Amino acid sequence: MNPLTEKQIRTSFVNLSKGAAGRVNLPADLDERPWGDLDYLGWQDPKAPGRHYLVAERDGRPCGIALRASDAGAGRMRRTMCDLCTTVGSVGLMVAPRAGRAGQRGDSVGTYVCAALDCSLFARNVRSNGTVVMDERLTVEQKVARLMANLDTFVARVVR
Repeated sequence: MNPLTEKQIRTSFVNLSKGAAGRVNLPADLDERPWGDLDYLGWQDPKAPGRHYLVAERDGRPCGIALRASDAGAGRMRRTMCDLCTTVGSVGLMVAPRAGRAGQRGDSVGTYVCAALDCSLFARNVRSNGTVVMDERLTVEQKVARLMANLDTFVARVVR
C-alpha cells in the first residue's frame, strides 16, 4: 500500500459525514507504519476504544470505512477466525454502517476482524500471535491474495 496523508484518509470515508471524518482520531504513527507490508491501513481510535477505522484501496483510490465493535461483543475479543486473513486469534465482531442512504437508515454490515486490524502482517508472516493453527500450504502471495479478496468483498458490501 502507498503511504497515505491525513487529507487522503479524512476524505476517503464512505460511511461518515465530512464533519465526522474531520473528527476522526488518526494514528499518531502514520509515518512509521510498515506501508510496504500493508494491504490496508487499520487502527483503533485511541480516544474511543469501541471505534475502529480501515482504509483500503478501491478502484485506485483510498476507501475509508468506520467500524465499531459490536454491542454484543464490545470489550470482548475472543479467539476465533478472522474473516479477512483467516488467522485464529483475538478477533471481534466489527460493524460498519453502510454507505449512503442505506447507512442513514441504520443498515450495517458486520464481519469478524483481528482486534488490532493487522491482518496484512499475519498474511505475510511478519507477525504471529502464538496461536497454533493448521498448517497451510499457501505461499505468502496466495495468503495476501486471499486477504485482498476477502477485504474487497467486505468493502463492496459496505459501499453498495
